[in-house]
Amino acid sequence: MSTLTLQVKENVAEITIQSPPANALSSTILQDLSKELDKIEKDCSVKAILLKGEGKFFSAGADIKEFTSLQGASDYTELSGKGQELFNRIEHFPIPVIAAIHGAALGGGLELAMSCHIRYVADDAKLGLPELNLGIIPGFAGTQRLPRHVGTAKAYEMILSGIPITGREAVQIGLANQSFTNEELFVAAEKLAKAIASKSGPTINHVMNLIPFAHTSQFETGVSAEAKAFGEVFGNEDAKEGIQAFIEKRSPEFKDQ
Repeated sequence: MSTLTLQVKENVAEITIQSPPANALSSTILQDLSKELDKIEKDCSVKAILLKGEGKFFSAGADIKEFTSLQGASDYTELSGKGQELFNRIEHFPIPVIAAIHGAALGGGLELAMSCHIRYVADDAKLGLPELNLGIIPGFAGTQRLPRHVGTAKAYEMILSGIPITGREAVQIGLANQSFTNEELFVAAEKLAKAIASKSGPTINHVMNLIPFAHTSQFETGVSAEAKAFGEVFGNEDAKEGIQAFIEKRSPEFKDQ
C-alpha cells in the first residue's frame, strides 16, 4: 500500500505524504515518492507540484526505527546516497515543486523540503536538523543545502545546536518564502501552484533549467543559455499570446506551444 497519494487537477499535481503519526521518511516513502515523480514526469499536463503532509506534520524526520535495523557503515552510506539521489532529482526536476509545511519539518523532513523549489510554511511550524541530538548527522544533504539558504553561520548554529526555528523565523532567514496561519497555508500554496500552472509550459521548463546555473561556477554559461532560451521563447506561440493579452489587458490562454 502506497504511503503517498497523488491527485492531478488543473495542471497541478498534489502529492500528500500519508504515514501517521509523524510522516517519517522511511525507505518505502522515498521509493514511493520516486515512483510518483516518474508518473508526473510522463504527464505533459502537469506544470506545478504541491507537496504536503497529512495529519499533524509535513514530516517530523527520517524513520529512525528503520535506521536501527541497518547493520554496517556501508548500509548507512547506501541509505544516505539513495536519499541524496532522490532529493537531488527533486531539486533539478523540470517541474517546480512547492512544499507546504505545517506542524514540523525536521531532519529528513527539512532536507526534503529544502530540495523543493519553493517553501510555504505555517507560522508556528518547527523547522530544524536535530540529528546531532541523536548522535548522528544529517544524511540527505542537509549540511550542504542549509548553508545555501541561510548562510554558513546560521547553518552551523542550527545543525550544531539541533534547536528548531519557527516558520516565521524561517522566512526571516531565507529558509522559507512566506509564512501563514495554519488555516491559510494550504489555500495559499494551492493558489501559488495554480498561478504557476497558468503559465506557458515551455517558459516554466526554461526557468527550471536556467536558475540552477546560479548555484554553480558556470554563471557565464548560464547567462549565455538564458540569452538563447530568451530568443527561443520569444519565437513561440505562447509568447505571442502572452504579449498580446498584456496589451489587450486580458488573461492569456496558453497552449504550451
